[in-house]
Formats: sequence, structure tokens, C-alpha cells
Amino acid sequence: MSKGCMIVCDGGNGAGKSTVLQSIEHHLIAQGRDPVMTREPGGTPIGEKIREVLLDRGSSEMFDVTELMLFAAARAQHVREKILPAINSGKIVVSDRFDSATVSFQHYGRGLPLNLIRQLNDIATDGFKPDITIILDLDPAAGLKRVHSRGSELDRMEQENLQFLQKARTGYLEQAKDDPDHFIVIDASKPLEIVISEAIRIVDQVVSKSYSQRPSFT
Repeated sequence: MSKGCMIVCDGGNGAGKSTVLQSIEHHLIAQGRDPVMTREPGGTPIGEKIREVLLDRGSSEMFDVTELMLFAAARAQHVREKILPAINSGKIVVSDRFDSATVSFQHYGRGLPLNLIRQLNDIATDGFKPDITIILDLDPAAGLKRVHSRGSELDRMEQENLQFLQKARTGYLEQAKDDPDHFIVIDASKPLEIVISEAIRIVDQVVSKSYSQRPSFT
């Protein structure tokens, strides 16, 4: 049996990840595939419990390094319990966020040392990397407007200020610039149907390629 692949959809709050991920799921199912849809933090029973702590508005006293280690703990469980078994059984894994989010939010946003974050990520993932990470790029001010327009209560991370979110955006764009083989950026300010179409095109390229090769995006 061929190994599967992993596609990550990431980016700032309000960039449209949930809608894009739902469209990717429907597209893959329509092709007769059975994608494993997951998210971070979370994805497993233990990971979801950690998610509750991380996003709880009552966790305002959480130290930055505590936050970092909780994200890493949830990821370690996620990779071993869900992601790798699915890929080894030939599944397509599609995740809402992954390790790129930790670099963006905890290094660029919080200012924690990049070498520390990379070490923890390597431990958590055991060196595993997704096939591609799709970054939905949107100006943080526009993203905040979208988040507020939902009318739902904001979680702890969504309550962060604009400066923090701008730093995180820089983190995503820097990662994409430094590693174009594993990242591709989509302008999330475009009409939603165009954003979805571009994301699905990328997904189709990844799925159609041999999983032992990295796809080339044009």
C-alpha cells in the first residue's frame, strides 16, 4: 500500500481556514477519497483537552513557555496517535494548523527563541514534516474584523492585539520565503471562491504526485 500524504492549511485568525478546509474535504470526498480531517491544537482526545486549556479565556496567567510546551505536547500526541498511522495506511491527512503556527505565534509573536521552538517541534513530530503547508495570508486588521463579525465569544488566542497578529503574519511569510518547497501562500483577501479554487488546485497537485516526491507549484 502506498503511503499517504499530509496537507496543512494555516494562517492568521479570520483568514477563512474553516471554509477552505470544508471545501477541501468535500472535494476529496467527491473524488472517492476518505480524507482524515484534523486540527491543532487537538485532533486526539488528549490533544482536545490540552486545546481547552490553551484557548480558555480564563488561562490569561499562562506563561509563554507554558503555552509553547502545551502546544508541543498536543502535537506529540497528534502525530503518533493520528497523523502517522493515517499516512502509513495510505490516507490523506488535512490539518487545520501544524508546526508552522508555533513558529509564527510563539517565536515571531511571543519572541521565544527559534532554536528552542525548533527543538521542541522536532521532538514532538519525531522529524515528520507535512507535504505542503498552505498559508492563507490576510492583513491582521481585516482578519480581526472577520473574527468580530462572527458574533461568537473570542478564545484566548483570538483576543491577542493587532501588533502580535502582525508579527505572526510576518512569521508565516518568512517561513514560506525560506522554504518554498513546503509552503505556498494564497492571498486570502481575494474573493472566497478564488481562494478555495487555488487551495484545491494545490491539494490536487499534492495528491496526484508520488508521495515520495515533493510537488512543484507554479
